Amino acid sequence: MPVISPLVGEPIKRADAERLAGVLKAFADPARLRLLSLIQSAPEGEASVSDLTAPLGLSQPTVSHHLRILTEAGVLEREKRGVWAYYRLVPSAIAAIADLLTPPRKRATKRAR
Repeated sequence: MPVISPLVGEPIKRADAERLAGVLKAFADPARLRLLSLIQSAPEGEASVSDLTAPLGLSQPTVSHHLRILTEAGVLEREKRGVWAYYRLVPSAIAAIADLLTPPRKRATKRAR
């Protein structure tokens, strides 16, 4: 995911706003938020579709659909191993969104630590 300018100092550029809107749309679904949480909390920080269907209570095609949306948004990366695909969070994408939405004073305090 390309770096997006923070929402401080100057108005966000149109291209940045469009990219951010796409990412936030990907986040704006309860099943996708649960997927991110399940993947992040998995023992090795990764999971396959088969690991995620039962905890979500959704069918394999539905889980695959949500994973595709999160991958296209740049929040997840997909690694194919044999017949299985494993998904993991893209830390830089998550950090960019968190940084963008963190108020400037809190961001300065966070960096000083």
